[in-house]
Amino acid sequence: MAVTVPIAVETMRLADIAAVHEIERLSFTTPWPAYAFEQELTANRLARYVVARAGSSVVGFGGVWLMVDEAHVTTIGVHPDWRRQGVGRRLLVALIDLSEELRASRVTLEVRASNLGAQALYAELGFEVAGRRTHYYTDDGEDALVMTTPALRSPAMRHHVALARERASHIAGGAE
Repeated sequence: MAVTVPIAVETMRLADIAAVHEIERLSFTTPWPAYAFEQELTANRLARYVVARAGSSVVGFGGVWLMVDEAHVTTIGVHPDWRRQGVGRRLLVALIDLSEELRASRVTLEVRASNLGAQALYAELGFEVAGRRTHYYTDDGEDALVMTTPALRSPAMRHHVALARERASHIAGGAE
């Protein structure tokens, strides 16, 4: 499906949970239950979540936890019909921007060792492999790579984000 409507990235609301959970279910072999997202939005003071909308439809989501001065990407998912169209890039840029607003010094995440597409996207945004968590994923025991950014306010990181923002604006409909 080619992007024909602008993609807007906004704060996740409780009303978004059903759509987010459907994307979660379609994206992950061990999806979070819907109530976990409700808990994240209502009870976890460390958590911040966003959704990507195409018109009124939620087509992706992502979240971070601010832990002291570091933002940790807890999850990011894009509906299968909207993958490889820049939605994930838009979400990741939004999470980095949000992390900077929260005064995080850097952003970290875990990614499956086999998920080369996601790793390439993360590298495009300045993430580098900082370590490996062996047998991290409970569904199949796959290793996770720990990836982290340089300092968010560094010239290198600002350059990565500016390039990704420019690319995302051309690919995913142009709306923020």
